[in-house]
Amino acid sequence: MQNSKQFYSLLQFKIGLCQLSVTADKERNIAHARLAIEEAAEKGAKLVVLPEIWNSPYANESFPVYAEDIDAGVDSSPSTAMLSEVARSLKITIVGGSIPERCGDKLYNTCCVFDTDGKLKAKHRKIHLFDINIPGKITFEESKTLTAGETPTVVDTDVGRIGIGICYDIRFQELAMLYAARGAHLLCYPGAFNMTTGPLHWELLQRARAVDNQLYVATCSPARDAESGGYVAWGHSTLVGPFGEVLATTEHDEATIIAEVDYSQMELRRTNLPLQKQRRGDLYSLVDVQRLNSQ
Repeated sequence: MQNSKQFYSLLQFKIGLCQLSVTADKERNIAHARLAIEEAAEKGAKLVVLPEIWNSPYANESFPVYAEDIDAGVDSSPSTAMLSEVARSLKITIVGGSIPERCGDKLYNTCCVFDTDGKLKAKHRKIHLFDINIPGKITFEESKTLTAGETPTVVDTDVGRIGIGICYDIRFQELAMLYAARGAHLLCYPGAFNMTTGPLHWELLQRARAVDNQLYVATCSPARDAESGGYVAWGHSTLVGPFGEVLATTEHDEATIIAEVDYSQMELRRTNLPLQKQRRGDLYSLVDVQRLNSQ
């Protein structure tokens, strides 16, 4: 870890996971998300996390229609403009779920992180696209419309060093290991697992990423909508601690989870099980390609 024991002992805070219902009405989605963030902050949350694709239906035909040019500024991205404004006004950190992003002729599934001054601190484009085919269950190909991101994202905030992944990114343990090696305290994964993989893998993967790397993992899903005929999310937004324990979770309906994060638990668990010191670097290693190429 790159942070001191003093950092661990000082930093306790409340996190809010806003499991939102999402409709085809973009303006409504933005206003609804703002209200949920405000309510979470009123309950003491210093970090608020939103779901994957919270301003748009989760569908390939919707992504181009709802996409926003985040880099072009406020007028071109009402979703991120709201996140910036509310982060600044409430003095909280926001991991803004994800929205479809337009950049030139490409579309991305993008998560923006805003600090307590409302500044955009990081932008994570989903690295691993959700292309699966389970016959008779679910078939989806994000790659039909979306482009994969190229950069792992670790960001320093007022509530610690956070590694960002989006949904399918959680399946790739190497990314989580890289974030841990870079000193992350918390991994945030906005995600919308489905009714096939959700019951089997959603909690399992979160607990695996947390216990393998001895850090916190937070996920935030959209609420389930089985009536619209579109993509049906599993829900069950969750916070997992560094010992792999589920600290807080919910079912599939709209809800906001407020839970306590205490980074001193990371120090405790890494003392109990000193895995970092016990790794056999003479037999295997993790290669951080981005940092290697920058040297």
